[in-house]
Amino acid sequence: MTEIARLKIELAEIEPSVFRHIEVSQTVRLDDLHLVIQAAMGWENDHLYEFHIGRTIIYGLPDPDWSDPNTQSARKATLADLLRHLKRDKIFHYIYDLGDNWRHVVKLEALVAVDPEHSYPRLITAQGCCPPEDCGGPWGYGHYLEAIADPDHDDHDSLLEWYGPEFDPNTVDENSIRKVLAKLAKSTRKKNRK
Repeated sequence: MTEIARLKIELAEIEPSVFRHIEVSQTVRLDDLHLVIQAAMGWENDHLYEFHIGRTIIYGLPDPDWSDPNTQSARKATLADLLRHLKRDKIFHYIYDLGDNWRHVVKLEALVAVDPEHSYPRLITAQGCCPPEDCGGPWGYGHYLEAIADPDHDDHDSLLEWYGPEFDPNTVDENSIRKVLAKLAKSTRKKNRK
């Protein structure tokens, strides 16, 4: 296995902050990296996605209705391919749900040696709970948080009924994330052996 990429993934344009530090092999295909980010962040994998480097390099699953016509297939590129295009800031973007436009800033923090004591991908740290799927992007999420916090808000009852009363934007279940990533590691190893 090649060096491991340590990435910080932060959901842009929302408060409170939601981010994850993960480690993943540079050989991971981008369609599998998408699944890793989905698991780490807490998304449900119900929408299209893209990886952007600057304004011109885009990887995803090309879709004639939503994608830029220059989108390259995420099934044919690896994280190492993407990293070769990074500039000095070592940042790329992962966009999930091209309608709600959840933009994640992904920073390559380091390349580290493989640790045989760990399986990859793996979660290092996490902060904050991922917003509910389909809540309307950053603006809709702000509205959601405002409404559920105020019993007098016009949308309070309907939004609590829609998602339930248990949502806490500051809580993240790291153990659950680690379990899902461990399953992804096993399925990726099986897929790579075929």
